Amino acid sequence: MAIRAKITNTGLLIPKDVAERVLGKSSEVEIREEPGRLIVAASTAGDLAVTGTLQAEDPILRLGKAPVRTGTRDGSTDHDRCLYECG
Repeated sequence: MAIRAKITNTGLLIPKDVAERVLGKSSEVEIREEPGRLIVAASTAGDLAVTGTLQAEDPILRLGKAPVRTGTRDGSTDHDRCLYECG
C-alpha cells in the first residue's frame, strides 16, 4: 500500500495510524538513508546500538562487548606508550 505525504518546512509527517500499523507501539525509530529512499524501522529498548541492523553495519559499536583477559594489570599504559613512542 502506498501513501503520499507532503514534505513541509518542518519535515515529513508519517500518519500515526500508518506508523503504528507498520512499526507497532515503538517510541523510537531508526532512520537509514539509501540512495533515493529512507528506511524507517522500529527501534528496541530506545538503544539504537543494540538493534541488530546498526550493530551489524558498524563494527565500532561492538568494541568492548567481548573483552579478553591478558594477565596484564593495566594494558592501557603500554598501549598509549606504543601509540605515541613506538614506530
